[in-house]
Amino acid sequence: MELYNAKTTGATEEDKQYAMFLHLSQFAGLIIPIMGWVLPLVLWLVKKDTSAYIDQNGKVVMNWILSSLIYAFVGGILVLLLIGIPLLIALSICSLVFTILGALRARDGIIWSYPLSIRFFR
Repeated sequence: MELYNAKTTGATEEDKQYAMFLHLSQFAGLIIPIMGWVLPLVLWLVKKDTSAYIDQNGKVVMNWILSSLIYAFVGGILVLLLIGIPLLIALSICSLVFTILGALRARDGIIWSYPLSIRFFR
């Protein structure tokens, strides 16, 4: 688990708030399923070149989204063996908790890599 202080990245209050919304935008998938990964991607791509802090938070969010898609695919296959059901429940709980913690840390100016997240973007 890596923590970086926002003071070293030069994050403004606006950057911190935007990064918090970037994390919370994953919940858009509860309303419209695909929006849970499209909205964070769009928010990240719009501001990634203007702020290193937002860029890093966007990478964290996208790493988690890709990781959770892989875990959900594997869990879906394992449903046939019944072990997938508790795995999918655990993934849902982790997604909820990690997203909220990531948003709170982003608001405080901390870049927090979600546990269990595979690092596709560095």
